[in-house]
Amino acid sequence: MPVFKLPLSGNVTQAINPWTNFLNPVGNQVGLVNINLGTSSNPAVEEEVLSDVASYGKQLGRIGDVLAVLLAHFHPKQELTAHEKKAIQDLKSMLDDIVQVKKRHSHSTKT
Repeated sequence: MPVFKLPLSGNVTQAINPWTNFLNPVGNQVGLVNINLGTSSNPAVEEEVLSDVASYGKQLGRIGDVLAVLLAHFHPKQELTAHEKKAIQDLKSMLDDIVQVKKRHSHSTKT
């Protein structure tokens, strides 16, 4: 069989065996696709919270829900700067977009 090389490709060989990669975990990760969520000061606590309490999405969703309530009752003592107003409007807009996505998904699971 002739050897075919693209320009600037050089001699590169890599064995890719998904079963070997899947069955030989690196650290505490096992699988074809692993997501590293960063480091934690206490990984055991974080793992237990994620598995027994709430996912990151659920935690962020609840924080967003509370922020929406607080914003509805927010009456600043002094005029907000343009930057502060934009930050609040951007958050409200993002929370509204999240509500719309949730509605679309709740309709699609009911049909």
